[in-house]
Amino acid sequence: MAPRADARRNYARILAVADDEVATHGPQASLEQIARVAGVGSATVRRHFPTRQALVEAVSRSRVAALSDRARALAYTHPGAEALVLWLREVVSYCVDARALATALSYESVDDAAGGDSCSAELAQAAGPLLDTAIRDGAVRADVTATDLVALAVGAALATEFHADPAGRADALLRLSLAGIGPVRPAR
Repeated sequence: MAPRADARRNYARILAVADDEVATHGPQASLEQIARVAGVGSATVRRHFPTRQALVEAVSRSRVAALSDRARALAYTHPGAEALVLWLREVVSYCVDARALATALSYESVDDAAGGDSCSAELAQAAGPLLDTAIRDGAVRADVTATDLVALAVGAALATEFHADPAGRADALLRLSLAGIGPVRPAR
């Protein structure tokens, strides 16, 4: 049975408010504040999102969907490794801007990312074609996985959360990490 129209409206309103609150306050955003701003009771928030993690994941889903769409677009507009690097920089930027996304991704297990129905799995799936092209072009080592790249992006965002310039520092860490995934050169 489909939810009633008012329940669908409440869900959409809660999610919109939660997106703003979580972006501002991180994954510890107050559920009571979200309910107040959305104009619903806290029980309504909890009915739609039984745990804080469920709310953070729902907020993250729209961001992850946008990143997945962006990966597909970059695959058509930029050459292999360039598309991959541009996309990873956007993932890091999203994670820095929406602290909850990095936190939500960090809670997911490797098993979730490898094939589950999770934000990490969706990002890894989006990265797959970009990574495959970069590997085929010889720009990335063959042992690098899409799950590795998502973990790198999340790690860069989480490691710089309290830095004076988290976006700049996270981007620098990502660039440093990406230098390490290039083809292995023989020792001289």
